[in-house]
Amino acid sequence: MAKIARQGELFPIPTPPEGTVVINDRCLIRTQDGHRLVIVSGIVLSQYALGDHMAEAYAMVTLFEQGWAEQNDVARAFGCSVRTMRRHQQRYEDGGLSALGHGRGYPKGRRRLKASRTQLIHRLKTEGHSNREIARRVGVGENAVRKLLRRLGWKRQGPEQKLLPIDIDQGAHPKLSAFSTPDHGAPSGVLAVDAHPKLSAFPPGEEEPVPFSMDTDPANRVFDRSMAYLGLLADAAPMFRPGKRVPGAGVLLALPAIVQSGVLACAREVYGSIGPAFFGLRTSIVTLLLMALLRIKRPEALKEQPPDDLGRVLGLDRAPEVKTLRRKLTRLAATGRAADFGRALAERRVALRGAAMGFLYVDGHVRVYHGRHRLPKTHVARMRLSMPATSDYWVNDKDGDPLFVVTAEANASLVKMLPLILGEVRSLVGERRTTVVFDRGGYSPKLFQRLITDGFDILTYRKGRFPHVPRKRFQAHRAMIDGREITYLLADQGVLLLGGKLRLRQVTRLAEDDDHQTPILTSRRDLSTVEVAQRMFDRWRQENFFKYLREEYALDALVDYSVVPDDPARDVPNPVLHAIDAKLREARAELSRLQAKYGLEALINPESERRTMRGFKIAQGKLGNTIWSAMKRVTTLEAKRATLPRRVPVQDVVAGKVVKLAPERKHLTNLLKMVAYQVESDLFRLVAPHYRRVEDEGRTLIQTALGSSADIEVSDRELRVSIAPLSSAHRTRAIAALCDELNRTQTLFPGSRLCLQFSVRQRF
Repeated sequence: MAKIARQGELFPIPTPPEGTVVINDRCLIRTQDGHRLVIVSGIVLSQYALGDHMAEAYAMVTLFEQGWAEQNDVARAFGCSVRTMRRHQQRYEDGGLSALGHGRGYPKGRRRLKASRTQLIHRLKTEGHSNREIARRVGVGENAVRKLLRRLGWKRQGPEQKLLPIDIDQGAHPKLSAFSTPDHGAPSGVLAVDAHPKLSAFPPGEEEPVPFSMDTDPANRVFDRSMAYLGLLADAAPMFRPGKRVPGAGVLLALPAIVQSGVLACAREVYGSIGPAFFGLRTSIVTLLLMALLRIKRPEALKEQPPDDLGRVLGLDRAPEVKTLRRKLTRLAATGRAADFGRALAERRVALRGAAMGFLYVDGHVRVYHGRHRLPKTHVARMRLSMPATSDYWVNDKDGDPLFVVTAEANASLVKMLPLILGEVRSLVGERRTTVVFDRGGYSPKLFQRLITDGFDILTYRKGRFPHVPRKRFQAHRAMIDGREITYLLADQGVLLLGGKLRLRQVTRLAEDDDHQTPILTSRRDLSTVEVAQRMFDRWRQENFFKYLREEYALDALVDYSVVPDDPARDVPNPVLHAIDAKLREARAELSRLQAKYGLEALINPESERRTMRGFKIAQGKLGNTIWSAMKRVTTLEAKRATLPRRVPVQDVVAGKVVKLAPERKHLTNLLKMVAYQVESDLFRLVAPHYRRVEDEGRTLIQTALGSSADIEVSDRELRVSIAPLSSAHRTRAIAALCDELNRTQTLFPGSRLCLQFSVRQRF
């Protein structure tokens, strides 16, 4: 003990000075003479006077955001709760440094406004509307709008803002001249965007706004990040670094199709802005689309990607982190506008590919759920099981490309969802007559009659029993459809449904190998027999689409783990009735077995011993009593079943709260994956004339080109991308032809004045 005491004297443990609070092994707080220092690894991170709540809140947020300390440790050191710490962080994210100056609690004497009105005013101001116009739309005075924006910490941006009065010579700074604009509106000298005939037309007057940047080094965006921290930047301007063999830079081939699809214009129209941020709305949308095309299937997969490489493709110093991207998705989902976003995208697609909307394919996709919450079950066809799941209904055009998606409430059947879906279709395609193709899940003669009355034609399989068509009525039909020669054995006839009230056309296909007949019902009498069959069998394009998106885009991935309340009065199948049905089937099976045994005993009855029926009944009395008991059990179960309702409110079935998966963020990611698939399809159509095996390898070729490396060169007006040669000469020539097609569009990189120019690097 004496030896230990002597060692303690030699190596004394230093005692922290008075007024020092240790946060962790790297960070501490020192308070003295009315001032406070926040020290990290011996370096002063923040210094402020006691009582300066805004500076203190900023110090707390900085410690956590820069990864120096955890939330719990920071809250404990500053003497507040974790909830207060998170509130500071949220305020800083929403409004920047100025938002941290709010006092505790709600200001006394201020009338509380609805959050929806505040959000509306902020969105309108972000979109560039004047205070007078906002006051007219909201129905208040202009002075009230001005005061509300002042309380929200709004900072005016544009030509009136003179935070950095620096004269910039457009010719002296080539790195700045490509991104600055004198009026923050439509940039002068922007290259004209000529829409490619096979790409969607980008409407005139909707050029992507060009943000301003004071950074001169694309690898160090310190000024833009500082402006974002101060709440003065809505989105970072793209600035590219030249480089050789940049990994994944081939994905820039998709930018012309992305820009001309109008997805960025739709996002600006629907969402406006997601607040002050370095990674704003445009950057977040482009990041998610390029991630999908690069087969980075979920935000968590960004952990496995070098952020510098993806950042160079985006024109940033680094790509957003997982938590940042998930936060952007959460903020977009909080607005609840995914349905409006999907409708705007569908309108653009219809304007582009109106000729492909003559036939629309509707089918449901089931996403299996393996979580802890109790969700409604539905049949999963690919697994042949009934499992907890959520159903999405997709509408595709005749080429298999998606148009829009609708999430069904509680796995509603296709019969219930078709009127809702076709109501959306009618608003998109107008009064033109459209043929709707669907499978047996939507079979309902009453529904057929309603759809035909509403101006739609139907094409579906016949369900249930039907009279077989004599073989002599089948004839071989040959035709060339979409460049393919097809041959079917078909029989064409008319059928009556609903007691003769509904007359439809039935085309039956006969399989040559097993004589199986497949009846097809349609209201189209102008189509040839073989075309009716071919259009119906093209429904498998939609099935292939689902399979492709599951494997390549992780369509079934669970994006949001949260749940929202569901309608407790929603009716569901009665589970007690299901249990009674199971017992009834078992009782009937037992009765059939006993009756069969009784009949067998009667058949082999030796007449020499029991010559009369009375004698047989006496001999088989025990079996007869068992049969009577089984019959009585069946009768009892049938009577009990007749008294039970077929459907009951879900609150009578589920113990606890009735919930469903939060649909908004999943709907949004589905829409972005849909756009990525459409972009891939547009590139597929562009490369088709230049690649002989496009039907077999077209999408694989596009995927390989998008994932390849490329050289990047930057000039004042151009962003030149040289794709690495592919594995063979004919594949390289096809991509070179694709580059020529894309160069004719004269597409600008979103958020910049750089015109994209593509080529294939020469093989050395």
